[in-house]
Amino acid sequence: MQNNAFKIGILFSAMGKYSNFIINMLINAVLSRLLTPSEYGIVTVVQVFLVFFDMLVDMGFGPAVIQNRTLDDEDTGAIFKFSIIVSIILGVIFAFLGHPVNLFYGEDIYVPVFLILGFEVFFYGLLIVPKAILLKKRDFKSVNLLEIFSNIIYGIVAIILAFLEFSYYSIIIGRMIKVLTIFIFYYMKTKINYRAKIRKEPILKIWSFARNQFLFNFINYFSRNLDNILIGRYMGNAALAFYGKSYQTSIYPNTLLSGILNPVIQPIMSEYEDRKDVIKNVYLKVSRLLGDIGVPLSVFCYFAAKDIILLLFGGQWNQSIPVFQILAVSIWIQMISSSTGAFYQSANRTDLLLISGVQSAIFNVSAIIYGVYLGTIESVAIMVVISFSINFIINNYLLMYKVFNSNFVELINALFKPFILGTIQLIIFFILPDLTDNVFVNLIFKGIVFGLGLVFGLIITNQFKELTKLIRN
Repeated sequence: MQNNAFKIGILFSAMGKYSNFIINMLINAVLSRLLTPSEYGIVTVVQVFLVFFDMLVDMGFGPAVIQNRTLDDEDTGAIFKFSIIVSIILGVIFAFLGHPVNLFYGEDIYVPVFLILGFEVFFYGLLIVPKAILLKKRDFKSVNLLEIFSNIIYGIVAIILAFLEFSYYSIIIGRMIKVLTIFIFYYMKTKINYRAKIRKEPILKIWSFARNQFLFNFINYFSRNLDNILIGRYMGNAALAFYGKSYQTSIYPNTLLSGILNPVIQPIMSEYEDRKDVIKNVYLKVSRLLGDIGVPLSVFCYFAAKDIILLLFGGQWNQSIPVFQILAVSIWIQMISSSTGAFYQSANRTDLLLISGVQSAIFNVSAIIYGVYLGTIESVAIMVVISFSINFIINNYLLMYKVFNSNFVELINALFKPFILGTIQLIIFFILPDLTDNVFVNLIFKGIVFGLGLVFGLIITNQFKELTKLIRN
């Protein structure tokens, strides 16, 4: 039952993630050539605040609704009604946030932008409970098909508006239409008891879980977004755009691989809340799978950074290349670390998830502040990678020792062969020259070499059949 649920969930999750990856890559490739780095920097600044308010309006209710098996229709209806009130309040606050943001960044452009996106915050809040209900029912098909369709709508709108010289408004209006499309679908798809009255009992049922999840998200937000806030404030919109493109590109592999697993893990593994051994075994298998791809991919992205950035975004983004090289070192860390939250949730240990978020925030914030103090986006990237590495060790200590009552030996054993694969790639690319000045030809060549090197590594480490079996099971 567990294997079948995983297979079905991952199938549709993979379909959604890979399709959206291709769609977003095409959209970004076009928009990066139509908009300037400064215009992208403005969007990145707004995105920082938008993510914060999306987190506030979520309140941790999404994962809490999935985890709690005692909620009935009356309960979910009451929680949804409560989310409407929260969405209205936060949407209005966001809409009037443009003035203080103008003062902070010394600009005079954010007032109308925040006014428009206040509606996005409102509609995003209305999606939390319906989406959680669909995921709880394991309707991964509907959720992922909607993501594909809404991204296509966003791309069409944004590109048309960019051609019509709407500048950064092309992205902002496109996002607004995207979230409205998703809201309409969920409203039609999900059967929520809209007549249910707001009661405190359903909120209390999920509050302990939701509170810890929300506090983790709150702390994690600042540790993950402080770099964007400070770079935009002290280095300017253009520097922020270069850094943002590099960071965005470095998390693409995370989106493609761990991103297809994470939405599936908690809805399925929550049934094994009292079987920590089952959850641990799945975590080690997931870590091995992500490591087998992530460690070699980190090496590939480091050596192919120039070709990747210039091909995706064009020559005006060449200042993103050294930053992407630095961040590429942490790709495998980000991939494995991003999956840990779902296992904390599955084990109903959001208290430890919160502790993990606190220590992560301390290291990330300290590293980012020091990187900004050094004065370059490259120094910020270096400090971020160092912080990610420290947090990876501490986070897995909490998971292996405190949640699973195990130790690091099992995790090290799971990651030993992935590091052999990474060493093979390092040797190959260290001696591999560029073929031509054509970035497309170089990237194709390096991609083929990477693929052959990965297969060779899997064979000599006796993982080829093992990995095939792991994916199948």
